[in-house]
Amino acid sequence: MKKIHLLTFILLAVFGFQVKSQDLHFSQINETPVMINPANTGFFPGYFRAIANYRNQWASMGSPYKTMGLSIDGGIFKNRKKSAFLGLGLTVFNDKAGAANIANTNICFNVSGILKVSKKSVISAGFYGGEIINKANYNALTYGNQFNGNEIDPAIASNESVAFRSFTTNDVGAGLAYEFSSVKGSQDRLDVISFRLGLAGYHLNRPVQDFGTGNGYRLPTKYVASAVVRVDIPGSKLSVLPSLIYMRQGFYAPAYQLNVGTFIKYRFKTGTKTTGQKTENGFAFGAYYRVQDAIIPQVLLDMGSYAIGLSYDINISGYKQASKTVGGFEISLRYTKLGDALFNKKSEYRN
Repeated sequence: MKKIHLLTFILLAVFGFQVKSQDLHFSQINETPVMINPANTGFFPGYFRAIANYRNQWASMGSPYKTMGLSIDGGIFKNRKKSAFLGLGLTVFNDKAGAANIANTNICFNVSGILKVSKKSVISAGFYGGEIINKANYNALTYGNQFNGNEIDPAIASNESVAFRSFTTNDVGAGLAYEFSSVKGSQDRLDVISFRLGLAGYHLNRPVQDFGTGNGYRLPTKYVASAVVRVDIPGSKLSVLPSLIYMRQGFYAPAYQLNVGTFIKYRFKTGTKTTGQKTENGFAFGAYYRVQDAIIPQVLLDMGSYAIGLSYDINISGYKQASKTVGGFEISLRYTKLGDALFNKKSEYRN
């Protein structure tokens, strides 16, 4: 998402001007499922999942945005004989930038209810609640009256009084997800065709951004629509995995983002009924387009329980004159405790 310098945002918010602002984001949208929709909590073919994300954006500009995330989730009361179970999760995301290290930290607890409505269809409803912590070292800022004739000299007293402050506020949101999955194959291999649709709302309580006395700015609600598709090509080891995500935040002069693209995955090992292999190993490569902002080549090495993803934003927006097309480097690490062999683990829940 396009971002503005948070100090500018503070000034505009305090003095009542209209301003666009958006939440932190990652380019590897398939590796941030719980951040995209709380209904994705525990909604995966396994028992436990942990994903770590790191993003460094606009490094050429100095004091770049550094975004880190950690999500942990899993299912409880999961049983093949039952059509429903609960998902629980915890997410922690931090965004930091600028000379003042202006930081935004989100800590949220997630809960979801997942229901198998037919042999091939599953729905999920999720909710999150937590806190947004805003902090900054405003004393590290420099001002024009510290110019010594050649450069800004921090040793010169600014004689400025900083009225802004750190604060913490509550945050809540909810989402829905639906997945259709068809599995076909023999004793030696399985082929999957599936799609998942999601819709979520964030900051439904519109938390107040209390940067200073008299500031009544409320964080706009953000809406997120997503679609993830998987098509295994019969008779081959190739899979096509297109996906998209659309985010819109605010009503008047809203900020928005649309990411669309696809992976092509080569499966080193495919799922089988004979061995009970639940998920395959493979290597995926592809590219995404964040509309009017960046082209994002990506690779993903999936080793079953473990996966590592790499991506890089090539900036193509008007900002490229300043960024010199340098966008953002991103890495993700994922661990999933998968289901065991179909005939060995009767408590496994299959969707």
